[in-house]
Amino acid sequence: MIPTLILCITVFFSRIIDVSLGTIRTMMTVRGKRVVAAVIGFVEVMIWFLIVREALSTEETSLWVAISFAAGYAAGTLIGGLVVKLFIPTNMIVQVITSKRDPALLHAISEAGFQMTVADVYGRERTSEKYMLIIYIDGKYLKKLRQLISELDSSAFISISEGKEAYNGRITPHETVRK
Repeated sequence: MIPTLILCITVFFSRIIDVSLGTIRTMMTVRGKRVVAAVIGFVEVMIWFLIVREALSTEETSLWVAISFAAGYAAGTLIGGLVVKLFIPTNMIVQVITSKRDPALLHAISEAGFQMTVADVYGRERTSEKYMLIIYIDGKYLKKLRQLISELDSSAFISISEGKEAYNGRITPHETVRK
C-alpha cells in the first residue's frame, strides 16, 4: 500500500512539473525564444521519460497510478497556464472602434498614460463617425484600459490580441499612469 502511495504521489507531482514546463516551452516557442524552448523541452521530456518508465516498470497494477498520471497532467495544465500568466510578460494590441467620436475618451486614455494611434472611421453606410484606436500595451495594464474604455464608451468594440514585437514607440503606459 505504501509503495503504491509513494509511486502515485511521485507520478502526480512529476506530471505537474513536466506539463507545466510543456506549457512554458510552447509559449517560449511562440515568442521566438527557441533556445530557451529547446532547453525546457529537454528537461520536460527527461522528466516524462523517467516517470513513465517508473510507472510502467513497477509491479503495481493499481488504477491509482493511472489516475495519478492523468490528474498530474490536468493539474500541470492549470499550473502551467497560471505560471505563464503571472511570470511571463505579454504585450497586447488593443484595437477599439468607438460608438461615436468623443474626444473625452481620447483625452482620458492619454491622461491615463496610454499611447495610441487614432484614425477617423465611419460605420456601415458611412452614416456614423467613429474613432479607431490602436493601443499597444504591457498585458498587465489590460484590465485597467478595458475598464477605462468601458466606463466612457460602453458600446465600444474592443479587440485584443497578443503583440509579438513593436518598434519605434512606447509599449507600457508612461510615468503618468495613475494607479
